[in-house]
Amino acid sequence: MSAAYEQYLVPAVFRPFAEDLTARAAALRPGRVLELAAGTGVLTSSLLAAAPWAEVTATDLNEAMVAFGSARAPDAVWRQADAQRLPFSDGGFDLVVCQFGVMFFPDRIEAFTEVHRVLAPGGRFLFNTWGPLGTHSFEVALQAGLERAFPADPPRFFATVPHGYSDPSVVAADLAAAGFTVEDEQELTLQGQAASTADLAIGYLTGTPVRMAVEERGGGPAVRATVVEEMTARLGPGPVTAPMTAYVFRAAA
Repeated sequence: MSAAYEQYLVPAVFRPFAEDLTARAAALRPGRVLELAAGTGVLTSSLLAAAPWAEVTATDLNEAMVAFGSARAPDAVWRQADAQRLPFSDGGFDLVVCQFGVMFFPDRIEAFTEVHRVLAPGGRFLFNTWGPLGTHSFEVALQAGLERAFPADPPRFFATVPHGYSDPSVVAADLAAAGFTVEDEQELTLQGQAASTADLAIGYLTGTPVRMAVEERGGGPAVRATVVEEMTARLGPGPVTAPMTAYVFRAAA
């Protein structure tokens, strides 16, 4: 899963937003950075290059992601960690960053409270979260393919999890409940670019939790073919470019 995610989805979907988040982080001139839900390390690598003076600690709940990321960005300190129970002392970081990870926290206020605890006074929490599913053209096409492949019970992962935390007012309220002051909130639309729609479909079907949902429904090559066909009908065969919208938050401890 980690390899498919890195090969097919990182360049097309995640790198553009990592570059944006890196520029925002580097402008803060942090000395000690903690990254949550670092995945395969796309943001980690970008941070290390843009802010070589900073000490970067990257964490993820998933051991496979930590193993993959530590090989990709070895200049960071890597640790497996639960965002709701961070294994770090109070006030140890100037900046906490998280790229498209907060949606996966079971209790976001608890996780945000932990982030607040490990930040020094005046430290910043910088992160992004996807907008509604309808604002991400790649994933609209993917969901249409899944609904065509499984008309009775299509996987709803993307609508409910990655795009399930897409109300900025809810995010801001959760930050306030954890003791943060929201300094900046922006809606950001960037263009995703993929070599082919088939590559995108493979990435989503094998490099995300949709893989398990499809397997549970007895999916196989026919499902992949149906999804590729539907996505191609909507996006073209490729190269393909399409808009993706996210919200970016910066909050002060």
